[in-house]
Amino acid sequence: MHGYKTGTREEWHAARDELAKLEAEQAKLGQKVIEQRRQLPWVPVEKEYQFDTEDGKKTLAELFDGRSQLLAYNIMFGPDYELGACPGCSNLGDELDATRVHLNHRDVTLICFSRAPIDRLIAYKQRMGWQFPYVSTYGTEFPFDFGIALTPEQAREIPEVKGMIDNPPEWLEDWGRQVGAKLEDGLREGPSFIAFARENGSVYHTYTVMAPDPFVAPYHSFLLQRTAKAGAEEPRAWRKDEYPS
Repeated sequence: MHGYKTGTREEWHAARDELAKLEAEQAKLGQKVIEQRRQLPWVPVEKEYQFDTEDGKKTLAELFDGRSQLLAYNIMFGPDYELGACPGCSNLGDELDATRVHLNHRDVTLICFSRAPIDRLIAYKQRMGWQFPYVSTYGTEFPFDFGIALTPEQAREIPEVKGMIDNPPEWLEDWGRQVGAKLEDGLREGPSFIAFARENGSVYHTYTVMAPDPFVAPYHSFLLQRTAKAGAEEPRAWRKDEYPS
């Protein structure tokens, strides 16, 4: 039995008008969220961090590349991942490249972070065909200071993480095989966006959002929400060069 209903054009217009009211409410709430997000206090970054990049060591201020805002996505690619980054994060990485030029022209530098060493990031970036700056936080306190990665002790203390490690669903076991890491290591990485601003020579932390927030999902998931058929419920993803035939 199919899971949809058929109707007349008149019935479609009536149903669409009702949906439009709900979408207008959603847009109004979304604008309120944006305004409140921009009212968050700016927190000065006082510690001096050094990151490995394709062009050598750089400070956090240098990652801005002359602009006043920095937006970074933390890709799940830990030092223990033997086969590459998280496939879902890789999907989002594919889609970030096309947005860079537009953000750059609006005074925002877009980069990606991961905790794997820089040589592995460069190799994976070449495999994926990415152009954005890919920066390694390997060996720094940065990801732990800003909560985008967990120490082994922290991971054991979070019930949700411990539960997934002790009793993983089938899709998560498959994910562990895709990245080539034990779940107790793989789940210590936090897929997240983190934003900074620069003003009068100082750097400020302004915002962080982590999964399962929808913003951390690949952009194509937003497009799929506009199609008629629902996809699979399990959060399964494949890298673009590994889709089943």
